Amino acid sequence: MSRRVLVLNGPNLGRLGSREPDVYGSTSYAGLVDACTALGKELGFEVEVRETNDEGELVRWLHEAADDSLPVVINPGAFTHYSYAMRDAAAQRTAPLIEVHISNPYAREEFRHTSVIAAVASGTVAGFGIGSYRLALRALAEELDG
Repeated sequence: MSRRVLVLNGPNLGRLGSREPDVYGSTSYAGLVDACTALGKELGFEVEVRETNDEGELVRWLHEAADDSLPVVINPGAFTHYSYAMRDAAAQRTAPLIEVHISNPYAREEFRHTSVIAAVASGTVAGFGIGSYRLALRALAEELDG
């Protein structure tokens, strides 16, 4: 039986592959979707990857995950640093939630060093490019099967 997992992406992540490839790599957003769904199948997950530039939509998706007890892998993008609405929605989680970042926020500008999501997440994976998502999905599988 497949378990449903949401992989949620915030602002500008739909521009992967063309957006600052020296920071975010050359993998396109479609490549990210393919990588997540393929690994998800291996792990017994039905992975649904979503992306939005709208803070309210991300909050609604987090409510959906809480209501349906769905595990979440989330890259909040810039919302990581200041969206208390997203933090409060993530705090309502009823299943594991793993925060991911493609780059290492601590090796970048100082404003990126703070995450309002981290304190309510199961864990954070950052700095491994698209591999951060793969590591997060594997960690999720371990947490759910553990």
